[in-house]
Amino acid sequence: MSVTRLIARDELRLMVRNRVAVIAFALLVLLTLVAVLSSWSHQRGNAELRARHQHEAEHAFDAQPDRHPHRVVHYGHFIFRPLGPLAAFDPGVDAFTGSSMFLEGHRQNTANFGDVRQSSLLVRFGQLTPAFVLQVVAPLLLIFLGYGALARETERGTIRMLMLQGATRGQVVRGKLMALGAVALLTGLPAMIGFVALAGQPGALALPMATIAIGYAAYLALWVVLIVLVSAAVRRSRDALLALVALWTVAVVLLPRVAPDVASAAVPLQNRLQTDVAIARDLRTMGDSHNPDDPHFAAFKRSVLDRYGVTRVEDLPVNYKGLLGLEGERLTTTLFDRYATASYDAQRRQNALVEGIGLLSPTIALRSLSMAAAGTDFAGHRRFLEQAEAYRYALVQRLNRMQAEDVSYADDTAVDAGADRRKRVSATAWQQMPDFIYTAPSGATLAAGAAPGLAIVIGWLALAAVLLALATRRLGARR
Repeated sequence: MSVTRLIARDELRLMVRNRVAVIAFALLVLLTLVAVLSSWSHQRGNAELRARHQHEAEHAFDAQPDRHPHRVVHYGHFIFRPLGPLAAFDPGVDAFTGSSMFLEGHRQNTANFGDVRQSSLLVRFGQLTPAFVLQVVAPLLLIFLGYGALARETERGTIRMLMLQGATRGQVVRGKLMALGAVALLTGLPAMIGFVALAGQPGALALPMATIAIGYAAYLALWVVLIVLVSAAVRRSRDALLALVALWTVAVVLLPRVAPDVASAAVPLQNRLQTDVAIARDLRTMGDSHNPDDPHFAAFKRSVLDRYGVTRVEDLPVNYKGLLGLEGERLTTTLFDRYATASYDAQRRQNALVEGIGLLSPTIALRSLSMAAAGTDFAGHRRFLEQAEAYRYALVQRLNRMQAEDVSYADDTAVDAGADRRKRVSATAWQQMPDFIYTAPSGATLAAGAAPGLAIVIGWLALAAVLLALATRRLGARR
């Protein structure tokens, strides 16, 4: 057996003799299993609940009686964001952004009913998921198991005895790395098994799964190297423990909590009330379709009459009120999209700042990687909002076009007793409306979104390895 393996076996034997370490490892494995089962149950329950509500919303929309198309515009429709299989491993921002949207004419609503607004405050501090266990708890366990790997040898003077017996500095360090690496492998194995089981559902994509697996493996390997590095750089085990716990506190707890606040302060984001007020102000300046003297709609009316070669709206072959609905929705949607794009841009810049701070914290980078590959990051939420808005606009314009083509202007403006019945369109029209179908991103798209985070984690690992190589040269020297 090689010297490296002998040193690794001896280090593992010391860990096994430590009852506290064994109990902590067993508790971590148990915690991981609980996280896997609870995440799977939560994700499955959410997916079934959303699917059931979506079915009920579609049934309610299709079951409408004969009515005027514009009544249907204001009746609206509910849609729900479907969950991907990887959301059970890392739910990302889903608990904060909401899961459903109400679609209606003349408005662009946002998603509602996020778990944070409906659950206990504990959800705000991190849901118990396999991703949370690997990001936060696993490094702490590795610290308490490996902080004295080399500092203990230096403190007791046994490092020089090992060298006198023929062991090189590199062999000693590699042996410690091998032992702690084996523990890291066992620590991450239950979560990875659960990850494979969770992701083995229909719709799981191989490339994002591989990206997540590589990212978390590199993250745990990074902590192994950092622990051995700090243990090699100090003379006493106590100092190594204090330095590593401080490093964990800053990198895993402090920076990930502070980074969003820094981004919010640097890039202010209008809240919903401020946005609604600004939109209402701009709407008043865009034009009023109910005002015959409004410049924009007066010009629109002239262009419609010229296009059809008539002098009165009563002579048009289509319902002018339906055309007004088409034009009004086009204008308001353009305004809504402008504000939405500005909000998306501000949030994108906030996320870019957080990812920049991720250069100082591999945990932030790993979190970004994990959410992006799982499709539960801000980009995934925006993808849903944009598809929902495209569906809303197409649905409303289809109803406006129905009013223009299937309801006569004379009936639409009549006030006699039977006018209301003549304005209605058959209920079969609502049943023929297409349902909302969310188009999930490809595996390559998800993996590309996770690439920057993966590059940062691997970069941290390479830097730590270089520093460890430099520290190894001074290992055992008199100081």
